[in-house]
Amino acid sequence: MNAGQRIEEWLAALLCYGSWLASGTIGLGFTLALIASDRRMHSLAILPTMRIAKTGIVLLILLPVLRVLLMLLVFIRDRDFRLSLIAGLVLAIILLAIVLGLPATSAMAG
Repeated sequence: MNAGQRIEEWLAALLCYGSWLASGTIGLGFTLALIASDRRMHSLAILPTMRIAKTGIVLLILLPVLRVLLMLLVFIRDRDFRLSLIAGLVLAIILLAIVLGLPATSAMAG
């Protein structure tokens, strides 16, 4: 098996199992929130059990970042420095966007 096939299998496993884990976590959070909800509550978002669903959403959002990180590590291990530089640049751009977006999201939440 060559390196390209190995990378593809690792990425496929990461995305497949990560998607199932995130979807299961979201479903579990929603199920627990519906079980714990009272008919008088108008908003499920205020329930403490919604943290589980929010964790699943965060996992789903982090999957592409983990994919780029995995590619970076594999490229560095294989000593393919050109592709590792590109993957590192993509990861840096993603992290920069997160850092720049945090003040905007905290202002909207407050």
